[in-house]
Amino acid sequence: MFSRLKIFTGNANVELANDVAKFAGIPLGDAEVFKFSNDNTFVKINENVRGADTFIIQPTCYPVNDNMMELLIMIDALKRASAQRINCIIPIFGYARSDKKDQTGVPITAKLIADLLTKAGANRIIAMDLHSDQIQGFFDIPVDHLYSMPIFTRYFKANLDISNAVVVSPDTGGTARARAFAKRLNCNLAIGDKRRTGNNDKTEILNIIGEVEGKTAILFDDIIDTGGSLCKMSKGLMDKGAKNVFAACAHGILSGNAIKNIEESPIEKLFITNSVPLSEEKKKCKKIIQLSIAELLAIAIKKIHIEESLSILFR
Repeated sequence: MFSRLKIFTGNANVELANDVAKFAGIPLGDAEVFKFSNDNTFVKINENVRGADTFIIQPTCYPVNDNMMELLIMIDALKRASAQRINCIIPIFGYARSDKKDQTGVPITAKLIADLLTKAGANRIIAMDLHSDQIQGFFDIPVDHLYSMPIFTRYFKANLDISNAVVVSPDTGGTARARAFAKRLNCNLAIGDKRRTGNNDKTEILNIIGEVEGKTAILFDDIIDTGGSLCKMSKGLMDKGAKNVFAACAHGILSGNAIKNIEESPIEKLFITNSVPLSEEKKKCKKIIQLSIAELLAIAIKKIHIEESLSILFR
């Protein structure tokens, strides 16, 4: 049944790709992906993929542009090697926050990336926790949008006392996401009202809507980058009388002073997935707990290959 299923990876997150392959029971395909001394990326598929259903696991995380080019070139290599179908698994979608024209003279880069992937020859995109659902509509090919929420739900129910918890959205934009998580945990919801004053995480916490006093607050968001917003919100929650604060984010980019911000914040534990690889230095932060999405992706790969519904993955 899976004889014509092949899984490849670039260099973005080899550890995740190996774990996915193990869960799927399918060895990673043989491909060379490296840079020449002149900074040009080289890809060579070293096995027969003619007529195969191929999957490329390649989050477009840091370095975003290098990983994006690797993905585009791998798509082209598989297309020219006569792969029957090319499925791109992009656990974190680079440029996802550039999804609208909110200032004069700015591009919609997420749409540009969608066009590039489609033009290169991708037949399907499998993404996880996109920054906004509208990105699915940027593609003219099928998009399967997976969520890490079931993984967080299972872990929290098994390992945390959530009997007196409240799920908190750091801003109004993430309200629907946080509300869905609160429903799964059977918790109340609170919403942070913040104003962004810069291009990164320069924010001012204006208010917290909802009851948090004496409760375990669980901040829930899709991405933690420098951590500035989330850490400020955690302090605001403690000022409002929260008993303690945890945070859960699908994608732990953790750029700039993120580790320092987290360690100095009231956040007791930060739960992230392994959609983005952590450096050895970042792994030393005792506040960070990484949950694996490998089994989720392995199941998705097999179900897509045999043309079955992915609905089980949302339960």
